Amino acid sequence: MKKICVYCGSSKKVDEKFLESARETAKVLVKGGYEVVYGGGSIGLMGALADTALEEGGKVIGIIPGFMEELEWGHKKATMINVTDMHARKAKMFEMSDGVIALAGGCGTFEEILEAITWRRLGLFNGPAVILNTDGYYDHLIKQLELSVEEKFMNDVHKDLWIEITQPEEILDALKNYVEMDNPLKSAAVK
Repeated sequence: MKKICVYCGSSKKVDEKFLESARETAKVLVKGGYEVVYGGGSIGLMGALADTALEEGGKVIGIIPGFMEELEWGHKKATMINVTDMHARKAKMFEMSDGVIALAGGCGTFEEILEAITWRRLGLFNGPAVILNTDGYYDHLIKQLELSVEEKFMNDVHKDLWIEITQPEEILDALKNYVEMDNPLKSAAVK
C-alpha cells in the first residue's frame, strides 16, 4: 500500500478536536510513508489534513470537480486533479488508492465510506475501509452497520468490511492488519 484516500468534511465551523484529528492523521500517514489522496478542499478537515501532510513533507493529491475548482475551493499547494463531477471524483479517488479512511464529515463523507464498504462487500475494492471514530462521532453509523448484520441483511463475516478505530495512532496497524474479503463474484463464477 502506498496511497491512502482520506474522506473528511470541509466545514470551518466544527469543533477543534475534529481538526486536530485530521492533523494527526496526516502526520501518521506521512510518517508511515503513505501518500494522501483526498477531495481536494482547502478548508475544514480537508484543509487541515492537506496542510499538515504537506508541512510534514508528504505528498498530497486532491481530486476535485471543476465546479468546485471554479469556486476556488481547491487547495493551492497540493497536487490537484480536476474531474468532471462528483461521480468521477469518487471513482478517481478509488482508482488511485490502496485503502480508505473516513474522518468526521457530513453526508458526502458518509456516502464515500459506505460506498467503500459496499464495494468491499461486492469484491470491487479489497483495500481496508477504516472509520476513525473521533469522540464517538460514528457511534450511530457503526451501530446501524452492526444492526444490518444482526437483522441478517449482511452475514456475520461482513463485520470485517470496516475497521473502527478511535485514535489516529491506530491507523498504521489498521492498514496493515485488515481482513481481505473473498470476492463473491469470483466465487459465484467458480461454482
